[in-house]
Amino acid sequence: MDDYGLRNKVALIAGGGSRDDGIGNGRGAAILLARSGAKVAVMDQDLEAAETTVAMIRDEGNTAAAFACDATDEADCKRLIDAVMDTYGRLDCLDNNIGIGSRNSVVDEPLETYRKVMQVNVETMFLISKFAIPAMISSGYGGSIVNISSISAIRPRGLTTYTASKGAVIALTQAMAIDHGPDGIRVNCVAPGPVYTPMVYVRGMSEDARAARSKASILGVEGNGWDIGQTVRFLLSEQARFITGQVIVVDGGVSLRSPERDSAG
Repeated sequence: MDDYGLRNKVALIAGGGSRDDGIGNGRGAAILLARSGAKVAVMDQDLEAAETTVAMIRDEGNTAAAFACDATDEADCKRLIDAVMDTYGRLDCLDNNIGIGSRNSVVDEPLETYRKVMQVNVETMFLISKFAIPAMISSGYGGSIVNISSISAIRPRGLTTYTASKGAVIALTQAMAIDHGPDGIRVNCVAPGPVYTPMVYVRGMSEDARAARSKASILGVEGNGWDIGQTVRFLLSEQARFITGQVIVVDGGVSLRSPERDSAG
């Protein structure tokens, strides 16, 4: 198997747990990075969810460790990076995968919900990166960061607070790429479309709704956590050494079609 130049590198997956035993975007990336020989630090607010991901990785004979962190807390983010460095001695890759949703307009959205979405979807990336980047620099090998946005940022369909937060992720990504390129650190963004993950199906989804999601894709297929994980692995790897500040849309062509307010995405 191609190791993508990731063997023995240390990758931190922020939001690497998942609901039940399913494959979410973070868990998929963690497993794929481990298969390529990376030592994976799986972080989640829910330690049990992170430990489930780690168990899946270790069952395949690969290396991983679980870490709990409240990524909205600056001191806890520093403790997280310190713990990863204590465990592995270096940090090379970061996948910022933490996020929550919201469906309201600016008129209907409670202010506390708006602030919570922006805090979880944007501020957590800011805080984890604040401490991860110096760790990458001190490791002496440069590094690579992927921030997870959404096609909602480039094809708004009324999810106003969520859309605003994911647009901010793109702007943050590009600014970070400029700031830290001279340090040898690449920063890119993945914008997933309608992917079938535990975050989606635990809320309940009918077969008709799933069929509509597939139909929305030009390819006629529904994405999943592995599709996002494969893209994250590529961007974190040496194969993407000349790519930085970019937004990679992974949506089966959904964003090429005109949006509908209630369509999947």
